Amino acid sequence: MELRQLEYFIAVCEEMHFSRAAEKLCTSQSNLSQQIKFLESELGVPLFDRLGKRIGLTEAGKVLLEQSRHVFSHLEYARSAIAELQNVQSGSLTIAVLPGDADLLFNALLIEFHRTYPKLSLSVIESTKILEQIIQGTIDIGVTTMPVSDERMTVIPLFHEEFALAVPAGHSLADEKAIPFSRLKDLKLLMFPSDHQLRQLISQYCLQEGFRLQPHIETTTLSSLLSLVEQGIGVCVLPRLLLENLANKDIAIVSLCNPTPSQDICLVYRSDKYLGYAAKAFINTLESYIQAAIKNADKGAC
Repeated sequence: MELRQLEYFIAVCEEMHFSRAAEKLCTSQSNLSQQIKFLESELGVPLFDRLGKRIGLTEAGKVLLEQSRHVFSHLEYARSAIAELQNVQSGSLTIAVLPGDADLLFNALLIEFHRTYPKLSLSVIESTKILEQIIQGTIDIGVTTMPVSDERMTVIPLFHEEFALAVPAGHSLADEKAIPFSRLKDLKLLMFPSDHQLRQLISQYCLQEGFRLQPHIETTTLSSLLSLVEQGIGVCVLPRLLLENLANKDIAIVSLCNPTPSQDICLVYRSDKYLGYAAKAFINTLESYIQAAIKNADKGAC
């Protein structure tokens, strides 16, 4: 049994068509068919049910497909590990975060990471399909919300995130330590658009409390939201950790109670993928950055 034969077999399984698989592999259909026959002969079982022009996997074929994918996954893992030995302190990494979180979490982190690891190339993108892209291999690591139930993923919990109300320093609520969550329905709310994960989370809490979120103004960037709050245009619900670390004298932080909106943030990557130097360096930096931010934040409690 040769790796080439397994590669041909996987291609036929993916296309479920010999001529399309041959075209994909840049080989002739006769050569492809011959390699599959060699494989079936060696194993002593048919791998495909041939029904006229249509084909389907036999039970033996299903077993071989699963194990063949494991073989190529392990080979890719080995290649990555060996390549890293040749250039241990360089590499590239693509990180995906939920829309808006690049602003919320990563600006200061990227500066710190670059200063510590100047030879590592880091790309941060925003995505609503983080888990799907990790499985496809188009991104290396994702930062998303828990729970993550996909068994193919390694999940590293990062922190529990609570949300608070950002109000202008001169606002009537600025001296309040906390207000009930239901008070939001009476305020001029500044929010991210409806497709933003944070907006959707707060909307869910509103519905649970019996009212619908009615934003006064919507904007796509964190900087715009903060600027509007500073100018007294309205108030905004944002992560308390972010607000505490910004320490903006023009913005007061008011806790939200009964309930306090919150979510759990985690880091995820594919369990069968080799975790290289760049990925390990990023994870270490992210965990240290978050712990430092938590220590710096003067957490308020309802």
